[in-house]
Amino acid sequence: MKYKVMAVSIGGFVGAVLRYELSKWIPTVDGFPWGILIINWSGCLFLGWLLTAAGKSLKISPTWTLALGTGFTGAFTTFSTFAVETFRLIDQGHWITAMLYILSSVIGGLLLAYIGVRLAAMRGASEAGRSDL
Repeated sequence: MKYKVMAVSIGGFVGAVLRYELSKWIPTVDGFPWGILIINWSGCLFLGWLLTAAGKSLKISPTWTLALGTGFTGAFTTFSTFAVETFRLIDQGHWITAMLYILSSVIGGLLLAYIGVRLAAMRGASEAGRSDL
C-alpha cells in the first residue's frame, strides 16, 4: 500500500510540473486556451493507450499503472482549469469561443482516448500475430 501511494505521489508531482511548464510555452491565442486543450488532449491519448496496453502487450505492473495513469496523467491533465477557462471566456462575453473550447475539449478528448485505445489494441494484435509465426 505504501508503495502505491508513493508511486501516485511521484507520478503526480512529475505530471503537475510538466503541465505547469508546458502551459507557459503554449500561448493563449485570441482568448482561446490552447495550452490546456493540448495538454488535456495529449493526456486523453496517453491514458487511453496506457490503460489498454498495460493489460495487453506491455504487462505493466499495477504500481506503474497507478504512477503513470492516476498520478502522472491525473496531475498532468486538468478538468478544473478547463472549467475555469470556460467560465473566464463566458464572463468576458466570448460565448462562441467558450462553446468551441467545450466542444473541442470533449469531442477531441474522446476521439484521442479512442485513438489511444486503438493504437494499443493494434500493437497487441500485431505482437500476437508475431508470436504465432
